[in-house]
Amino acid sequence: MLRMYALFDDAGKFHAGRVMSEADTSLQVELDSGKRVKVKAANVMLRFDKPAPAELLAQAQALATEIELDLAWEFAPEDEFHFADLARDYFSAQASPAHQAAALLRLFDSPHYFRRLGKGQFKKAPEDTVKAALLGIERKQALAAQIETWATELAAGQCPAPVQEQLYKILFKPDKNGAEYKAVVEAAKRTQRAPLDLLKEAGAITSAYQFHWKRFLFEQFPKGHGFPAGLAAPGVEDELPLAAVQAFSIDDSATTEIDDALSVTGVGTGTVVFGVHIAAPGLAITPDSAVDKLARERLSTVYMPGWKLTMLPDDVVQQYTLTEGRDCPAVSVYFTLDEATLAVQATATRLERVPVAMNLRHDQLDEVVTEAALTGEAVADFPFAHELSFCFRLAKHLKAAREVVRGKPENFNRPDYNFKLLRDDSSFEPDGSEQVQIGTRKRGAPLDLMVAEAMILANSHWGGWLAEHGVPGIYRSQASLQPGIKVRMGVKPAPHAGMGVAQYTWATSPLRRYVDLVNQWQIIACARHGRTAALAAPFKPRDAALFSVISAFEATYAAYNDFQNGIERWWTLRWLEQNGVTEIDAQVMAGGLVRADALPLVFRLPGTDSLPRHSRVRARITGIDGLTLELHAVLAARLGEPGAEAASDAELESGDEGAASEESDEGDDSDMNIAGPLALAIDMGEDTPAESHQPAPTPDGPGAAA
Repeated sequence: MLRMYALFDDAGKFHAGRVMSEADTSLQVELDSGKRVKVKAANVMLRFDKPAPAELLAQAQALATEIELDLAWEFAPEDEFHFADLARDYFSAQASPAHQAAALLRLFDSPHYFRRLGKGQFKKAPEDTVKAALLGIERKQALAAQIETWATELAAGQCPAPVQEQLYKILFKPDKNGAEYKAVVEAAKRTQRAPLDLLKEAGAITSAYQFHWKRFLFEQFPKGHGFPAGLAAPGVEDELPLAAVQAFSIDDSATTEIDDALSVTGVGTGTVVFGVHIAAPGLAITPDSAVDKLARERLSTVYMPGWKLTMLPDDVVQQYTLTEGRDCPAVSVYFTLDEATLAVQATATRLERVPVAMNLRHDQLDEVVTEAALTGEAVADFPFAHELSFCFRLAKHLKAAREVVRGKPENFNRPDYNFKLLRDDSSFEPDGSEQVQIGTRKRGAPLDLMVAEAMILANSHWGGWLAEHGVPGIYRSQASLQPGIKVRMGVKPAPHAGMGVAQYTWATSPLRRYVDLVNQWQIIACARHGRTAALAAPFKPRDAALFSVISAFEATYAAYNDFQNGIERWWTLRWLEQNGVTEIDAQVMAGGLVRADALPLVFRLPGTDSLPRHSRVRARITGIDGLTLELHAVLAARLGEPGAEAASDAELESGDEGAASEESDEGDDSDMNIAGPLALAIDMGEDTPAESHQPAPTPDGPGAAA
């Protein structure tokens, strides 16, 4: 006789209903909802007359919880068995349909005790497997309890120590299976708060400055930013001739890595020899040596107000830096010039020892080394007056020649901003509590112009010289000055439209940039071996190692610059707070952005979207967020329409300010570089608070000392 009801398996879920009809291989079953489904006969686990399907499932679920798994495992036979057999052994020989269904549910939900074989058949797991599974379950339960405890503490405004210790990992590179990460996510969901706000309120973030600094170290120096102990600087073994010059360098007072110096001989004779002398770590450091591996890992010096992380340890730097009063190993390039026309008559690259007579400091000399003093219109009361006067004349000549190639002049209308932290001991990294001063320095000042043009001349010449010898190098090129055309790095010489030169390398800062050290090795090979240099150079044509260096350098250098921009913006906002500034005069840019007149600061100002670009406005500050680097402000007043300088400024905003130094060959479009959200790597799902904070634009370009 056909039984009225059936319990069946539907992809791991059990349902019961009234059997409406039955064929050889299938049944039609009506569920309590009234829906009729076709069920394979093989999926029917149990047929019964009573109780009703819903009641049977309710009774079975209640009875299943009463089955002790350890006892059931003991009762179960060693061979495979049917769930009904276990029900009769565990409950009674007359186990009811509810007892049988309970056994089925309990067995099915306990795969660590019983293996599922299908069609209601099971086999108990080996004892070792059961013990291991139970231990895993215990650990999982303990982990869940720990997550619950930490989430409760976070929601209550207290940060557990393990979460504090892994703060940056949780936010930016999390283990999404980790208890600390899951606790933050759970607490954020419960409180309906963004993770960053939650952690700040819980005391995990006590200093916005330290947040930015430690995040940078976490991302870029995960193994720590200290140098390994006992790293010795190799000496230069070459017997180098002594150059017959008196060289001088031009840097600011904070510079310890003095890479470059200049010399001028023959002024007044009709023929002048202009020398560019570059510190030569490449004469001692060899590829794949311990020092090289360290430099390749760091790739560049990191700059920030009041502090820097050098590419090389200070002991190594001091071995090669161009310190005054020493005969320093150098890679020199000499340009023999007609004194009247400044035409280049000959060039020569030499490996030599260069007497460095003086380290000039532009922050001490800018006020006296003026254009008037250099051109004879005022008294030139400073060291190397004749040499500097010639350098200035040559620099203007070189700049004018480059501008002809560029097709337009370079404009230095905006100043450079310098940050100075007032503190008694500068041998320790800042902590964000220092008083900050922000000063300005006119771009294209005479001393800057001399150094910039000298380095551009040397870098361009050496780029061509490498190509003449068939030796690959790392080049920087720019196809045109059209908006959106960026500077690219490659291994073949190509024109640099922004610089106005036929080819361009970076080879004049080998103590601070790894790319320059690589190029110096190649230049040294050319100087030593001439036309056979391609056979002796460390890097050969189409060398995959060069492309690897380029890829790593571009990513790292961009990250370092982003950090420098961000931390300078933080200090700018801090300056506003320290000085009680409530209003800022600014100039309208595009997209609701404005640029402060007297600070390296670009920010969003509601109400300016419809104003003409370059209109002048006054903004009233309503809030500052040091974590997201946001400046909140409202439009207080309109100060005027675009003035006569608008056309010039338009060029600046298109990224065509030119290169104020050989360091910045990409123009100056930093004011248009809007920082993206402070993106967190926390997956909150769709119905939870936003997992990112939107900071304001980046500051108006780097301002750290070289």
